[in-house]
Amino acid sequence: MDIPISAHLLGLMLEHAAEMGAKNALIQFGHLKPYLKKSEAYRLFGRKNVEYWIKAGLVTPRKDGDCSATWRLERMELEAIAKVESLLIYL
Repeated sequence: MDIPISAHLLGLMLEHAAEMGAKNALIQFGHLKPYLKKSEAYRLFGRKNVEYWIKAGLVTPRKDGDCSATWRLERMELEAIAKVESLLIYL
């Protein structure tokens, strides 16, 4: 099954891939945090989006301890889902 990809879409895909690679490198070198608090994720990606992604099982929330521990979300998971959603309008 062949899916035709326009030059514009291919360019966007390459741009997103390069951006994800750069963010991964920044995380590996300690310049960006690998995990975000829920409040940080809400601010960056929108509360409605993050809550939907968690409910749909696209993002796995992690908790460090019991009771009062804060929830963490992996930055690269959030970034990847946001990038995919931004490309879906072209398909």
